Amino acid sequence: MNARTLLLAAALILPVSGCDKLNDWFGSKPDIAFAPYGDDYASKPDFAQVEYAHPIPLQELARITPKYLAGLNQEELDQLYARLSSGPIPDGPFDGEIVFPRGSSGKLRAAEIIGGLKGLGVNFKGKMLETAGETLWKGKVFYRDQKVLRNRIQDLAVLRPVIGPGDIPKIDVDGRDAWLLFPAKLYCGQSLIDSRRESIIIDYAFTDEIRGYREKPDFLAGRRGLKVRDEIRMVRPGLYLGRAYMDHAFILNFVLVNKDVDKAGRAEFETGQIRDDCWPGTQKRVLAAR
Repeated sequence: MNARTLLLAAALILPVSGCDKLNDWFGSKPDIAFAPYGDDYASKPDFAQVEYAHPIPLQELARITPKYLAGLNQEELDQLYARLSSGPIPDGPFDGEIVFPRGSSGKLRAAEIIGGLKGLGVNFKGKMLETAGETLWKGKVFYRDQKVLRNRIQDLAVLRPVIGPGDIPKIDVDGRDAWLLFPAKLYCGQSLIDSRRESIIIDYAFTDEIRGYREKPDFLAGRRGLKVRDEIRMVRPGLYLGRAYMDHAFILNFVLVNKDVDKAGRAEFETGQIRDDCWPGTQKRVLAAR
């Protein structure tokens, strides 16, 4: 497998795109409390207790930005994710960006796992991963009714030797063309970090069963490739926090954003009555009143 193919694989797990641009239209920094914790696993707090002791006010969820999330460490991101619910399964195009936690070696970990996968045989450096994500991956498009997702690839120059002949479907997002590759199935399923309630799952395992599947390069994300599986929960309409896994190993956090959906859903969000498409669990989610 050559370097171009691996660059493509990196794009699947490195959603990096314009952090500053995405933060321009959000509110001020939120005030969200976190339970105390230590470095060892035994010191990590129970998520149910975190939610009971530190409910998040709706107005604080409304202030969360990708920049704020990028300033959290992994334990804080985990505690925040556990206090969210699925929200509705998204529909339409979303921009994405990576959230490596503060002080984390997540970039290197992703590179190590890719490089260590049997059959890939290339030592994939962290900087190469970043570059691939920025160049190739610009977001995702959700097809809610079909329960399918596709990834937006904005530059095919690097991928042409891998893709081969044939037309590739395109989508226009904010006046910019993007090609659609790497389909995934959408469904509700158990979170790999918090089993108290379901998350929205983005599953590439059986991508070859989806209409429009291309063996090259789509197989890279599936069960014969990197075995990618994402899960997301809603911060508010138009803003989702996600966790990416490869072969059940946690790799990184990511954010999906749609400014128009966020704006349109604000009024309903402020009532606290946004509907979850996935099972909310037997432990009622706690939201602090305004």
